[in-house]
Amino acid sequence: MKIGLCIFLLLAGMVNASEWKERLEDELPLLGHRNWVVVADSAYPLQTAPGIYTVYAGGDHVEVVKEVLGSVSKQTHVRPVIFTDTELNYVDETHAPGIGDFRKRLNAALDGATVETLPHMDIINELDAAGETFRVVLIKTDLTLPYTSVFMRLDCGYWSSEAEDALRKAMEK
Repeated sequence: MKIGLCIFLLLAGMVNASEWKERLEDELPLLGHRNWVVVADSAYPLQTAPGIYTVYAGGDHVEVVKEVLGSVSKQTHVRPVIFTDTELNYVDETHAPGIGDFRKRLNAALDGATVETLPHMDIINELDAAGETFRVVLIKTDLTLPYTSVFMRLDCGYWSSEAEDALRKAMEK
């Protein structure tokens, strides 16, 4: 009986682990400019804005970030604008053992990407506002370190900010 329960729980975890990947792959072609994808730590709250969809991935946070970035990078219609919490740079090892190693691993995973930092509540406010009108896919992991969520606001993959600025200037003439 106990062995059966253990096997069931193990298999249920495997289904969950692959379910988030399948959901992301299903959602990505539908997502576009102004949508968000977030990889969040375990204490991240379940938000209630209508457009925010939360799925549990469990597992290693940095590996989930890598997988999400890999999936997003395969899309031609969107590109990520990556944000992390400013607070992450100030969390001390004394209060959060393992945070230094986490920062090193996250920086390695984000190597080459432009990452903007903003105060946590500023990002949360942007997500709340976006979730009223646009889809936000939030993927929770098992990480128990503070201010470690990685936020990706999707932008148009085939139209740059420079092209948009040039268009707007041309329209003013």
